[in-house]
Amino acid sequence: MDILLAVDIGNTNIGFGVFRGNRLIKRFDIPSGEYTFQGLERYLNKLTIDKGIICSVVPKASGILRDDLKRILHKEPYCLGEDVRVPVNNLYRNPKQVGQDRLVNAYAGIMLYGAPLVIVDFGTAITLDVISKNKEYLGGLILPGLELSLTALAQRAALLPRVRLSKPRELIGRDTQSSILSGVVYGSGVLADVLIKQIKKELVYPRLKVIGTGGDIALIKSLLKEVKVIDLNLTLKGLSLIAQKLS
Repeated sequence: MDILLAVDIGNTNIGFGVFRGNRLIKRFDIPSGEYTFQGLERYLNKLTIDKGIICSVVPKASGILRDDLKRILHKEPYCLGEDVRVPVNNLYRNPKQVGQDRLVNAYAGIMLYGAPLVIVDFGTAITLDVISKNKEYLGGLILPGLELSLTALAQRAALLPRVRLSKPRELIGRDTQSSILSGVVYGSGVLADVLIKQIKKELVYPRLKVIGTGGDIALIKSLLKEVKVIDLNLTLKGLSLIAQKLS
């Protein structure tokens, strides 16, 4: 059975998933600024990779990973948005504006959980993506992510310090650092939950599913009352499903 390497290139991290058939047998992340080919080889630990597929929101990194996977595979990997299209009916006014990761999540959500659904992804940005009962990508919302919000406060407010992202110990902060952390984490979680409720009111779908994913969702999942399923590997699973259709 062929072994697939799925690569999700984000602004903060590059996610890697090794699949044997439908089964994810290995998962690891490398910070985007620390990626090297030698580091990738160490993580793969002499695994024989037969196929590769790349999803990217960082054009500069796409070329590097494409070349590196070609060295591993001795052939070209699949690249979403270049030689492969995500098989989702995209109803955005300008379909080219939708990030490939959002479309992959939509496709994975449809295939694994059915439609209609909302997918909430807590990454560098927080995205909420909406899929209709007819399995169409309708659009969504984009908010600053947790780390991005902390960075913006430190850079744009002269008297506010840079705060390391972590789980708040209390809702009401007793110093500036804990107040910022509580505001960003609790505020983002409650905001996302309220937005999901508003989406439900607007769409009036009786069986609307809500799926949560993304690297920061562990910090915030207890606040997401509307999110019933958390799938940290949703994007990688979507890449695997697309690669299988191309075989």
